[in-house]
Amino acid sequence: MNDAHDRFLDTLPAGWKFDRFKDIVTLRNEKTDEASAEEDYLELEDMDSGSGRILSRSNTLEVGSAVTLFKTGDVLFGKLRPYLEKYWVAEFDGKCTGEILAFKPQRIAGRFLFYCLGSRWFIERCNALAYGAKMPRVSWPTQLSQFNFPLPPLPEQQRIAAYLDASCMAIDAAVAAKRRQLETLDALRKSTIKRAVTMGLDPSVQTQRTDVEWIPEMPRHWRLMRVKDAMEFFNTVRVPLSAAERGVMTEKTYDYYGASGVIDKVEAYHFDGTYILIAEDGANLLTRSKPLAFLATGKFWVNNHAHILKPRWGGDDTFFVTLLESQDFSLFVTGAAQPKLTMENLGRFKLAVPRLAEQQEIAAFIREKDTEFRPLLAQIERQIETLVNYRKSLIHECITGQRQITEADLNRGEAHG
Repeated sequence: MNDAHDRFLDTLPAGWKFDRFKDIVTLRNEKTDEASAEEDYLELEDMDSGSGRILSRSNTLEVGSAVTLFKTGDVLFGKLRPYLEKYWVAEFDGKCTGEILAFKPQRIAGRFLFYCLGSRWFIERCNALAYGAKMPRVSWPTQLSQFNFPLPPLPEQQRIAAYLDASCMAIDAAVAAKRRQLETLDALRKSTIKRAVTMGLDPSVQTQRTDVEWIPEMPRHWRLMRVKDAMEFFNTVRVPLSAAERGVMTEKTYDYYGASGVIDKVEAYHFDGTYILIAEDGANLLTRSKPLAFLATGKFWVNNHAHILKPRWGGDDTFFVTLLESQDFSLFVTGAAQPKLTMENLGRFKLAVPRLAEQQEIAAFIREKDTEFRPLLAQIERQIETLVNYRKSLIHECITGQRQITEADLNRGEAHG
């Protein structure tokens, strides 16, 4: 019987019927706690969001619990945080964390099931039923197993899956091309701006060699300065927070900058103005998984995973934040388990700095280039978003019967693919 989440399926195409999830698949329950060096193990982070692909795989040498066995052809789905849309058809026999469910198709085509688990209606229904505030997940025995799947006859399932394979391959190729455009354009923007903040705007400027490893040369009239001499640290300005103020942070009245989204500090930094924030978390500095440095304006809270700086002597904020962003601090990051860029190490890091007037000229150039590049980057990002949304809509329409796929459609799709 249809429920409130399936009302768009009240009328199925001729020949289609509903079947419960547990009646069309077998959930893999085989477990092993035997450690292996074979690279055949998947964690949730190894699965890409929304694409049906995996990003990497590892071994189980350091896995401290039993893992689930899966077989080639099984369809995997991440039950933790289902909104991340993690699903995949296994291309090898392997193992996975218990947060990934492995289904052996029985009375359903494997590729059709794959697209069902990645479809909008399935993900939205999982999200609606997920329980747990911090770590929402869906249950197989009480929830997923009872889902009603709209199923056409097996030959039609195979035809729809083949059509989606060809169509999604073409869309994915277009998205990949757009992402390459985005990377190329962004690399050009960054190199143009980095050249400006490290060598100035005059291509004929006289330069001099330095004894600093990361500054092989610089304009002759610039000065080598330690960060702590060019900028003032505000890390020591710590403000005790009342319960009411912590509530303000939780409600995100002001922007909050920290290593995690969980606000659990009794104390934090509170500022009102324009400052430069630079990550202290060395892992982020080494992987560039988050912005290295950026301007924070207005009212905001900062925990002790970021350094708060402001240029001395009226130095230009835009120039300094861009200069910091262009640097490689990896040599100054310490600690293996929890790498950090300490205030002491950041303070002794050396920069090549021009006078204020030239800083302002370079800052104006940066803003001009951003004005040129940002709209182009945004346009490509919108095109990627449009393609990704079209892919999701196409899958949704095909596996719910809202779009009928004929042999002619399949032939055209394969020809275009």
